[in-house]
Amino acid sequence: MRIIRGYKTVLDPSNEQRSWFMRCAGTARFVYNWALDDRIARFKAGEKTNLYEQKRRFNALKGVQFPWIYDVPYALTDAAFVNLDRAYQNFFRRNKQGAGKKGFPRFKSRRRGIGSFTLRGSIHIESGRIKLPRVGWVRLAEHDYMPTSDCKLLSVNMSERAGRWFVCAQVEEEQPDPEPAMGPVMGIDMGLKALAVCSDGTVFENPRPLVKAQRVLGRLNRELSRRKLGGKNRAKTARKLARAHYRVACVRSHALHQISHHVTAKTKPSVIVLEDLNVQGMMANHSLARGVADASMSELRRQIEYKATWNGIEVLTAGQWYASTQLCSGCGEYVPKTLGDRTHVCPHCGLILDRDLNAAMNLASLAL
Repeated sequence: MRIIRGYKTVLDPSNEQRSWFMRCAGTARFVYNWALDDRIARFKAGEKTNLYEQKRRFNALKGVQFPWIYDVPYALTDAAFVNLDRAYQNFFRRNKQGAGKKGFPRFKSRRRGIGSFTLRGSIHIESGRIKLPRVGWVRLAEHDYMPTSDCKLLSVNMSERAGRWFVCAQVEEEQPDPEPAMGPVMGIDMGLKALAVCSDGTVFENPRPLVKAQRVLGRLNRELSRRKLGGKNRAKTARKLARAHYRVACVRSHALHQISHHVTAKTKPSVIVLEDLNVQGMMANHSLARGVADASMSELRRQIEYKATWNGIEVLTAGQWYASTQLCSGCGEYVPKTLGDRTHVCPHCGLILDRDLNAAMNLASLAL
């Protein structure tokens, strides 16, 4: 089967290349904001437009009003229009469904980060470097990770975070159809105390990177608020704060990939049963919102689903109202519990075990 896969790694650019990247990111941000402002103005005036009509009007006037745009590859501005069109369509979808954030898409701001841009065309990848249009060869921080053959390179996305530049290559590659996994059925209960508890007894603790970093983040935020706007010291503190947030994201991402890889590629169960958690509803509880956001349970579920497809594993989802925690995995009787009850004690059959393990076993029984 042919799959589309992304490979992301850190770049090691020169100062001249960094300047060119920032120029490209600024151009992409400008084009996105121009297109968004045009969409909003036409929407309020009752006029219709679309992606292709908007691009035609922009191409007709950019030579006169924005001639500096010709200094960057055309694919960059084309991708900015596509991204805006997707965001604008999501705006109408949210309003129609009555869910999620309301209002027009936000304008991109330099204060919220340098941003990103997309390139296509004459791009070549070797072991320790990548060749990009207009800039030439750029060194990669790690070797032999990016694909160099047996795949079709679709595009690359360049992004900046905490002072580092990243490249993400989207490729289409051929993979043999996976053989169906033959391991025992596995139920996975996700939560805050333990990020994931498997029905075979494996427990993955929640690293809580954001909670553990609150002291450092709070100190840096207070320091930033005392700095003078536009000063060099404020810029230094802002970079420190960005690096602290980046470290939190890395710790979280590493934990999620470790869990998803273990329950799919290493264990290889025939079926994985997950819960259909209402994360948005859980976030409405202000005492749990920070912990729920820090756990990233939706991202863990997404990783398990696509990695299960690669390994020939079927993924089932329990209904949102399935009482996996309240049922006894031994006799099936209903045993009500509060959030503070961490141990399952069944008065009917006498079964005593951890609350989360009981829920994971109930999930696994659904597949049987």
